[in-house]
Amino acid sequence: MTVNLTRIYTRLGDKGETHLGDMSRVPKTHPRIEAYGTVDELNAHLGVAVATPGMPEQYVPWLRRVQNDLFDVGADVSVPHGGDRERLRVKPSQTAWLEERCDEVNATLRPLRSFVIPGGTAAAAQLHVCRTVCRRAERAAIVCGDELNAEVVSYLNRLSDLLFILSRGANGPDEPLWEPGAGQ
Repeated sequence: MTVNLTRIYTRLGDKGETHLGDMSRVPKTHPRIEAYGTVDELNAHLGVAVATPGMPEQYVPWLRRVQNDLFDVGADVSVPHGGDRERLRVKPSQTAWLEERCDEVNATLRPLRSFVIPGGTAAAAQLHVCRTVCRRAERAAIVCGDELNAEVVSYLNRLSDLLFILSRGANGPDEPLWEPGAGQ
């Protein structure tokens, strides 16, 4: 599939509307626009994560793959079901790949003794930002309702799990843990 972008501005959105992937016009406040806009925001934060000093080298190609997959997610969300053309949809194999990475990294981590405070290394902190934006993207996708490919929600749910696990790995043994009542 080739995408050709010859002109970046079109002026078509100047009045607060935009096209979905099937060329139907909707307000820029439409739930699908919010959902794939948040996926786009997540992708930008992942770009920062990849560029963050101290990001474990093993994670970089994984995060780049996720960035590419997030374009698939955005394409899926942008096109309502129906019509006579076959559309790009998120597949269970993409979610399964995330689960494999979760299991791979989680097997190297110590069991959790408390909730993790977002932070620690710069790489871990950025992965926590990605995790929270991913959760927001998941909630926005759910608002799209039953006509959304359910695999999108599964993918985003699993991705937030992976980002949490990667943040723990990026922190190593010195991850900051919540100490209930410590400031009282």
